[in-house]
Amino acid sequence: MVLAHALAYNAGAVPEAMLRIARALGAADTGAPLAAAQAVQALARRHGAPQSLAAIGMPAGGLDRAADLAVQNRYPNPRPVERPALRALLQRAFDGAPPES
Repeated sequence: MVLAHALAYNAGAVPEAMLRIARALGAADTGAPLAAAQAVQALARRHGAPQSLAAIGMPAGGLDRAADLAVQNRYPNPRPVERPALRALLQRAFDGAPPES
């Protein structure tokens, strides 16, 4: 549920990698910056994966805590991890919304 959103978050920082992912999933012809993220979300949907964090029981109140933990526990990432953007990403994943950059 979060992978597609993480790809969208990082799309601008690693366009060549996103193009390779999109091609591997048959979505490269769209040329859209979010093609890889959208293709991953569509693949999950086609295979019956849950489409939201809410669907797997994550409480809405846990989104702030998850964002705080991700910012506190730094990890290598193509784009700097910024709490407001990460919190918005988690909200979209919680809601089952389409990925955005």
